[in-house]
Parts: sequence; C-alpha cells; structure tokens
Amino acid sequence: MEDMASNMMLPLVYGPAADEAAARLQHLKAWYTELYGADEVEFFSAPGRTEIIGNHTDHNGGRILAASITMDTIAAAAKSDDGHVHIVSEGYPDAIDIDLATVAETPHCQGTRSLVAGMVVAARDMGYEVGGFNAVVSSEVIPSAGVSSSASFEMLVCSIIDHLFNSDAISCAEYARIGQFAENHFWDKASGLMDQMACAVGGTILLDFSDGVSYRKVDFSYDALDLDLVIVNTGKGHADLSAEYSSVPGEMRAVAAELGATTLSETTKDALLQNLGAIRTKLGNDRAILRALHYFEECDRVDIAVQALEQGDKACVLRMIEASGTSSWELLQNAYVASDPKEQSIPLALALTQHFLKQAGAGVCRLHGGGFAGVIMCAVPKDKTADYVDFMATYFGRENVYRTGIRQTGAVCLGAL
Repeated sequence: MEDMASNMMLPLVYGPAADEAAARLQHLKAWYTELYGADEVEFFSAPGRTEIIGNHTDHNGGRILAASITMDTIAAAAKSDDGHVHIVSEGYPDAIDIDLATVAETPHCQGTRSLVAGMVVAARDMGYEVGGFNAVVSSEVIPSAGVSSSASFEMLVCSIIDHLFNSDAISCAEYARIGQFAENHFWDKASGLMDQMACAVGGTILLDFSDGVSYRKVDFSYDALDLDLVIVNTGKGHADLSAEYSSVPGEMRAVAAELGATTLSETTKDALLQNLGAIRTKLGNDRAILRALHYFEECDRVDIAVQALEQGDKACVLRMIEASGTSSWELLQNAYVASDPKEQSIPLALALTQHFLKQAGAGVCRLHGGGFAGVIMCAVPKDKTADYVDFMATYFGRENVYRTGIRQTGAVCLGAL
C-alpha cells in the first residue's frame, strides 16, 4: 500500500477516499498477478455519470447539463505480445478474449465481447493504434440502472488503449465516438454521446448536440450547496425496455417532421404551438406532442441553470432540477411503463423522497437517466443524508441506496503506482 499512497493521482481523483481507492487497486494488482503473472501494470479509472438537467434531449439535438460521479470502474492493465485483448471483470463469469487479427469478424450483440471488439474496430478506423493487452476490471457503477455502467466501462477501455498505444493523444470527444460506434454497430443499440462524454470529461459539463457534439466545463457541485447526491436504485433494470426508450426519440422526431425538420433542435416551441391542432390530428398521438413540449422546455431549463451558475445563483439550479424531474414525470412520461401501470417503482421512490424532503425543509429529487425503471436521484442536505439513506433503505434495501458526488476527473490513467 505504501507505493500506492505515494502516488499523487489518488488524492487528485479520489480526494478523501484515496486510501480506499488504493486498497481497491491493490486488490486488482494481486488479481492481475494471479491471472497473468507479475507484469508492471498500470491502473486506470473511469467514472459513471449523473444527468443534472436535460432528460432525453440529446437525441434531438438538445442541450444537457451532466457530470461524472464518484462511482467508478477501475482496471489494472499491461501490454501483451500475443495479439489478443484479454479482459476479466470482477463479478462476471466470462472472460473476454479478442484476436486483434480477426476482430472485425466478432459476432455482434453477444455482450461485452462484442462491445470491446466494436471499440477496437472504431479506434483503428479513426487511425489509432491498438495492440494486445491484459486487463482485470472492477466496478462500483450500478449496472443497468441509469448511471452509465456501460459508458464507464467503454471510457475505461478507451483510456487503456489511449495510454498504452497512443501516448495519451486521443481526445474525450473521440473516446465518446469510439464508445458510440461500438454500441451502434456491435450492440445494435441506438445510443447517443451524452453518457460517454460525461464519463470521459469529468466534472460538470454543458453538452450541446445541435451540431454534432460540443461541450464546456461548468462550475457546479452539490458539495458547494452543502448537499449530498444520493442515488436510489428502485430495483427494476433496463434490459427489457428498448421499445420504451426508442419511442421517446421516435415520437419527438415525428413531431419535428410535421414541422419540416429532422430533429426538434431545428424548429421551435412557437412553431409547435402554432401548428398544434394540425399536428395533433395528423399524428393522433398526444404523448408525442407532450414529449416535444418537454424537449423545448428542458433545453430552456438547461440554459437558465447555466446562466444562474454564471451569476452565482445556485439555488435557481436546484429549482431547474426539480422542474426537470416534474416535466419528465408529467410530459415526457418516462416514470413508468404505460403497458405495466401496476409497476411504478420510480414514482413510489419519488413520492417517498418528496415526503422526506418536505420534512427536512430542503433538497430536491428527480427521476434519473433514461427512466421507465432504474434510479432516482436526491440532492439532500448533508446533515440529513444518513437519515435519508436509512429512510429509503427501509423500502428499497440498503444495498440499493448510494451516497455519491460529482467527481472532477474523467477517464484517466492513474499511473503505475
């Protein structure tokens, strides 16, 4: 542990949790040695992400305020000379073994192996080097629950490829595109870039998807408001909800098409209101119109929040977060699956949290991530955090209530330690 404690990257990335991080890395080092021998390994970390404001806007060219979180995925890795990528992940029985000579022939939609193969193909197609390496991986990022465990893993693999073979020359935006390509073409999942960008960059960022993707750092943290970020996993995963997720961008684009646009970013709320009657008759889908209204108002909330931060009005940001959650529930309608109205774990978690926060006299909560199932977030006063964790653990289990925060460092090589 002494060699790890001397590395200054750990306090920079993990702050007061540096000793705990060192213990996790020590575990990985021992595991790597057991599997592959005593190579001189280097360590890597990539965080999960939290969406602050901007629920389901990226796919229609909108704006999002997002941040990386203190939950992360870590790896110990080193180059190999056999022309293969070997990855073993803690908690997963199947090791990944990819022959780089035939990587393009890897079958699609077969779990993480397909994902890694897609990333290798994307990196090479972009002109980057990829060689053989061995890695062991461990993650704290909640899987299938809206905090981007997949994107965290993708950005971790990007950081390994970048550092071991490309002298840390790959940009965060290219990291994100590599991950997106793998999901689009090797998982057949129509994902955007928001998750990957938030995991890759670190800290709080303003993302704008109106013309590709652009981003800039924004000065915001819950700690500055004396609040803790708590994620509650309601216990329902995302695996069977592809149709629900696809309906959101599809319906928004259907409204955009009636306004002569491809995405809602190419038109306006005023245009929608002026043509609402005709669109309603043509589409026969009130939900699509409500979702379009959510999009326009959500993008406005992002702009209001960023301006408020620049003016030092962080309380306004909390109001926008709360309004975003209300809109997701009422207009976007992704708090539960319409075809299964008896299962409403997210609305239940929100209702219980609102009850708690009313008694606490401060804090906000909202649906988190893609919705329909998964997690909610709560920004709770620090002196009430323990009570809130106990309160929600009563209903959802202590193992499903996570105290976290905004991490300022994105995907990174931690060094040899």
